[in-house]
Amino acid sequence: MSEREWQALTKSEEAFMVNSYEIDILAGVWGDLDDDDQSRPVNELAGILLPLVDRGWIEVRRVAPWTSPSGEKGFQHGELVPRDQLPAVLEGAANWEYPDDGSWIGAVTLVETEAGKRITRVSPEEMAE
Repeated sequence: MSEREWQALTKSEEAFMVNSYEIDILAGVWGDLDDDDQSRPVNELAGILLPLVDRGWIEVRRVAPWTSPSGEKGFQHGELVPRDQLPAVLEGAANWEYPDDGSWIGAVTLVETEAGKRITRVSPEEMAE
């Protein structure tokens, strides 16, 4: 973990980083945001998320169906939302809510990248300290 980089994150940025490794859809970030951030419009929250994407710490993807080898149905990270489409996608209020029909297929999800893991995980060197 880069202690310095983690400590430099705002509470809002931390909430997005946590959401990216929780394997939830974007709507799950509301549980990690503090009260002040929960009252912000989604376009302001998108303005906090996009720099984390641009740093290469988070990817924005769509949830896709998945079937296990035993035939059980589930979900996986699907297609990457292209960066040039992100502002419009993230300004869509519906993308910040759990779907009414309960299906996550196509929902926006945040995915932690390898670079993001270096921010949120303790490295073996740091564990040895």
